[in-house]
Amino acid sequence: MKNCIQSCAGMVMVASLACAVGFAQSSGEAIYKARCLNCHGPAGLANSGIGKLMKVKPVTDPSVRNMSEEAMIEAIRKGIGKMQGYKGDLTDTQIKSLAVYFRTFIK
Repeated sequence: MKNCIQSCAGMVMVASLACAVGFAQSSGEAIYKARCLNCHGPAGLANSGIGKLMKVKPVTDPSVRNMSEEAMIEAIRKGIGKMQGYKGDLTDTQIKSLAVYFRTFIK
């Protein structure tokens, strides 16, 4: 019985750690889906109705493609064009993870 309890407790700890690591790795993706997807689209191509209406530049645009990570972080923090800034809504860590995730669309 004691071995069973220890085994179950161990499995619960491993599962908890796996979930925490998975969340940490996908936080940029989760924030993107919640805050950016409507305008920037699922692949950063800005081909949604709102994206087209607001004339959002796609990730394929040279001005976006050539932005450094730091420049993207600042654009997210302060806003750029018609995009609002997220300085008060997201932490610096969240903003950085969002920029890192968005940069995965650049090919």
